[in-house]
Amino acid sequence: MNRLTATATDTDKGTRLDRFLSEALPELSRSRAKTLIKEGAVSLNGKTADDPKAGVSPGETYTLDMPDPVPATPEPEDIPLDILFEDENLILVNKPAGMAVHPAPGSWQGTLVNALLHHCAGELPGIGGVERPGIVHRIDKGTTGVLVVAKTDPAHAGLSKLFKTHDIDRTYLAITRGAPRPLVGSVDMRIARSTSDRKKMAVIRDEDSEEGRHAVTHYKAKETFGELDKGAGLPAAALIECRLETGRTHQIRVHMAHIGAPLIGDPTYGRQRGIKAYGSGEAFIDATTRARQFDRQALHAARLGFVHPVTGEHVFAEAPLPPDMDGLLSALRKI
Repeated sequence: MNRLTATATDTDKGTRLDRFLSEALPELSRSRAKTLIKEGAVSLNGKTADDPKAGVSPGETYTLDMPDPVPATPEPEDIPLDILFEDENLILVNKPAGMAVHPAPGSWQGTLVNALLHHCAGELPGIGGVERPGIVHRIDKGTTGVLVVAKTDPAHAGLSKLFKTHDIDRTYLAITRGAPRPLVGSVDMRIARSTSDRKKMAVIRDEDSEEGRHAVTHYKAKETFGELDKGAGLPAAALIECRLETGRTHQIRVHMAHIGAPLIGDPTYGRQRGIKAYGSGEAFIDATTRARQFDRQALHAARLGFVHPVTGEHVFAEAPLPPDMDGLLSALRKI
């Protein structure tokens, strides 16, 4: 990453930020400057400046953290895949924790796209004329579970339509710190990028606001574990099944945190590590230690079902809980 600075002069007064940066930094086109501003790469006095239309004032010094160049195309890599279903049009895989879906800063290699390019070598008719897998949805790097990828243009178009119209059955399993109240319900709150941290998402509390995007998560507690405090009658943790009506960035993580049941291990939306629980003994210590040391959000895309966009057949795939979540559940059941 390369850090650049530009200071506005009297002649720059009122100039749009994207235009100012493109003129002050010759290596930047105006469209590139606009993209970087929206991505949160520009700051003023330590605060993110994310409005390309904002006018600059004389004396203001803007800082741009220029990301490293992106490789032109992802390279195929021989990475083992857990394939749940595959035909000539699409493939469903069980993504492990730690694998990013698509190459991006910090994850240029070892991604699902790299693995699919190797696995499907010579078998991709292409998406938009390019021999590449068609990514129609994503799950976070730290999230495990079922993900579908198109191999052909018709499958890509059909899957994209299914996701847009929410005609996909998506079920997730999450292990939460505490439990939502009530234990069965829905969260219907819009989600937008956080104004204080551009890497985070946040719910929009104003019900009349049109900011952000409509987001609905249906949830139910399948199991609860332990006690938050002696005699309190409140669970220390829970296994939650979530069904997505929409699919926004970090939706389950944001919605569960908002209703007081953040995912165990969530580095972004979990304010505290582990769980708060009442008890003692070896089993109690083991469970609370496992929860405290869980090093990713405890979230798993368990099931995915849809009507095949090319053949019309019903496709359903289910991925078992990964060992780390299964082990955590086993320990929690003993407290």
